[in-house]
Amino acid sequence: MSVLELLATGAPTARFEELLDTARREEASDATLAELDQAARLASRVRALIGHAQQREAGLAALVDTAHDLTLVHGMDALLHEIARRARRLLNFDMAYIGLRDTDDESAGSLIRAAEGDTTSLSVGLKTSEDSGLGSLVQRTGAPAWSPDYLADKDLPHSPDIDAAVRAEGLHAILAVPLGHGTTVFGTLYGADRKVRHFTPDEISLMRSLGKLAGVAVERARLLEDTRAEVTELALDTSRARSSLHVQRRVEAAYIRLIDLVLGGCDPQTLAEAAAEELSGALVVKDCVGRTVVVTGTPPELAEDDVLRWTYDAHAAGRPVPMPEGGWVAPVTAGGENLGAILLVPDEPLTDDFGVRLLQLTARAVALILLLQRTSTVAHDQIRDELLEELLSDIRPQPRQLIPRARRLGISIDEPHVMVLARPEGGAEGRAAAWASSYAHRMSGLMKVREGCVTLLIPGEDPLAAATAVSGELTPLVGRPVTIGAAGPVSGPDRVAQTHREALSCLEALTELGNIGCVATPQQMGFLGVLLSETHGVSDYVESVIGPVLTYDAQRFTELTRTLDAYFASSSSPTRAASDLHVHPNTVFRRLERVAELLGANWQDPERALEIQLALRLHRTRRTLRHRHTAVGTVRD
Repeated sequence: MSVLELLATGAPTARFEELLDTARREEASDATLAELDQAARLASRVRALIGHAQQREAGLAALVDTAHDLTLVHGMDALLHEIARRARRLLNFDMAYIGLRDTDDESAGSLIRAAEGDTTSLSVGLKTSEDSGLGSLVQRTGAPAWSPDYLADKDLPHSPDIDAAVRAEGLHAILAVPLGHGTTVFGTLYGADRKVRHFTPDEISLMRSLGKLAGVAVERARLLEDTRAEVTELALDTSRARSSLHVQRRVEAAYIRLIDLVLGGCDPQTLAEAAAEELSGALVVKDCVGRTVVVTGTPPELAEDDVLRWTYDAHAAGRPVPMPEGGWVAPVTAGGENLGAILLVPDEPLTDDFGVRLLQLTARAVALILLLQRTSTVAHDQIRDELLEELLSDIRPQPRQLIPRARRLGISIDEPHVMVLARPEGGAEGRAAAWASSYAHRMSGLMKVREGCVTLLIPGEDPLAAATAVSGELTPLVGRPVTIGAAGPVSGPDRVAQTHREALSCLEALTELGNIGCVATPQQMGFLGVLLSETHGVSDYVESVIGPVLTYDAQRFTELTRTLDAYFASSSSPTRAASDLHVHPNTVFRRLERVAELLGANWQDPERALEIQLALRLHRTRRTLRHRHTAVGTVRD
C-alpha cells in the first residue's frame, strides 16, 4: 500500500514507519528508500495540518454552540457561571473564573463574580486592584495576558491577596482575556491550570474569541436587566398613579359631600359626624379660644396643656400634625386667622394619601361653616386690630370716640388695663401668634404681633402678675425663653401708647442687661424704672421703696428715716450710728427692728440696701430743694 493510500485511509503515523521498515527488509534501493522517507514525512505533516484544522474546526464549532447556549441563559449570575464552565471545558482548564469592574466606581478595581473548578472559598468575592495581577494588564491594554507559572513569574505585578488565592487553589498557569463590548472593557475571563502549561497561539486565540462572545452576552444581560428594572419601575409608577388617582377620587367625593352639607346649612355637629364616618374615628372640634364645640364618638382624655401645644404646632405648620397618642390635630384657619382646630383619634392609623388629606379638607369645611357662623366676629376682629393700632399710634386718640368703639367690642378701655410685650427668643413666632389670638379673646383684651414680639393690652391692675401669667403659659408652649416687659395700669385710651413705650423700654433693658427669658416692669426694676418710665417719677420711686418708713415717721413723729441715713453713713454700724445720733445703741437696734417690720426682713440685702440708700438720697435732696424754694419765697415776700 502506498503512502497516499495510507494517508487517504487515515492510517496512524506508525503505519508510515512500518512501510519504511518493510522497504528496508526487501532491500529496496537507496533512491526508493529516500523517496519513501520523504513521502512519509510529508504525509505526517499533512496529517498534522489536517488534525490542526480539525481541532480548530472543533473549537469553532464549540464557540458556535457556546454563543447559541449563552443566548438561552437568563440572569447575570447564571450567565457568568455558564461562561466560566464553557471556558473550562473548551480549553481543558482546571479552573475558570470571571472578574467584573464596578461600573459605579471604576477606580475600585474588579470583583470575582463567578468561578468553576474552585476548591476554596477565597476566589469568589475577591477584589483585584487596578495595578496588580494579570487582570490589571488586560484592563489597561485590552489584550490577552498569560503566564505558564504565575507565582514564579517575576515580570508580573503581584498582590498579596491575589497570590494568596492562587496559592490556596494550587494554580500555576493562568490565561486572562478581556470581557467587553466594542472598545469598552468591563471584565476579565480567566483560565487556569494546577500545573505549568505553555499556552499555544491557537489556545490564546480561542480563549480571546470566547471572551468576545461572553462580553457581548454579558452586555446583553446587563441591558436586559436594566430594561427589566425600568419596566418594573414603570409598572410600579403606573400602579402608584392608579392608586393615587383612586385615592384622589375618594377624597374628592368625600369633600364634595362635606361641602354640600355646609352649603345646605348644616350645623357643626352634623358636619363633624359626616367627617367622622369618612375618617373612621372620634373627632373633636375646638374654637379659637380652645373651647370644645363638637364631639363625635368617644375620644380619650387628653391634657388641656398638651392639646393647646399640639394645636399651636398645627397652626404654626399650617397642616395636620400627629399627636404622640396616635391622633392628629388639624388647624382650622381662614386667611391666616385662627378659627380653631380639629382633633381626630382614628380607629386605624391614617395614611398620608387619604386620611391626612381628607382631614385637611375637613378642616377647611369646618372653617367655612365657622366663618358663616362668625361673620360678625370676624368683622369685630378686624375692628379690634384697627382699634389697637390707633391706641398705639403717636397720634393722640379721641377718648369720646374710642371708648364707645371699644365697648361695642366688649372691651372697657376706660377701666384699668396693663400692657404686656412678650418676645419668644429664637423664633416660634407662629405658635406665639396663635396663642396670643386665643389669649386675647379669653382675657377680653387686644393683641398684635410686631416683628416677632407679641403685644397684649389686657384688663388688670398688676403688670407684674399679668406678665408672670403670660410667661407661665407661653414659655412651655414655645419651648424657648420668653422675655417680657410690662407696664401699667392705665385707664383710658390717651396713655396706652405711653404705657406701651414703657413696657418696650423694660423689654429692651432686659435685653441689654442680658436677662433673656426674664420678666420686668418699671416698678420692679427699681431706680432703672424711674429712668424708663414716663409716668413714674422720683416721688413714686421713693414711695415704693421707703414709703412705709416715711409714713410711720409722719404719723408717729419718729426718726426712722434719720436713723437709716445714719446707719448707712456709718457703713451699717449700729454703734457708730448711735454715736452720730447721740442716742443709746439699743435705741438704734429697736429702730432698725421697726424698719425690718415696715420694709421686710430682706431690707439689708445688697440690692435692696442700694435701692433704699438711693431712695433716701432722693428724699433728702427733694426736701432740701423744697426748703430752699420756701426760703427764697419768704425773702421775696
